[in-house]
Amino acid sequence: MTNEQDTRYKQMPSPIKQGSNDGERIFDLEPRTEKFSKNVRAFVRSLPRSISNREDVKQLVRCSGSVAANYMEANDALGKKDFQMKVRLARREAKESRLFLRLVWTNDDPSLENTRLSLTKEASELVKISSSILSKISDT
Repeated sequence: MTNEQDTRYKQMPSPIKQGSNDGERIFDLEPRTEKFSKNVRAFVRSLPRSISNREDVKQLVRCSGSVAANYMEANDALGKKDFQMKVRLARREAKESRLFLRLVWTNDDPSLENTRLSLTKEASELVKISSSILSKISDT
């Protein structure tokens, strides 16, 4: 590990996993973003079939997976600029996920609506976390 990579890891929030139950928060972002992507995939399988949902779901699946992929790539970045770019991409994909979560049609099913709101909240939290990481890095 180079000195630049070592410094970058010291600046990032510490990876802490609190508990192992689904109801408890995961603070290490790699598993958290992966879980978000898997939860989105489970959610879209239960959505009603419609023309608009078909297109929105395709995009939602892509961008939710890209949140996890870009964050994982950020952790393997070659330097500070590369790390910042990958985190920016992850943040952009989280914003896009949030948009498509708002657009999908749930047919007013209360269970689907609750899941949609929960996933939208998680996408918003991932945006805020990414923004926080970027602001801390740009301060150094």
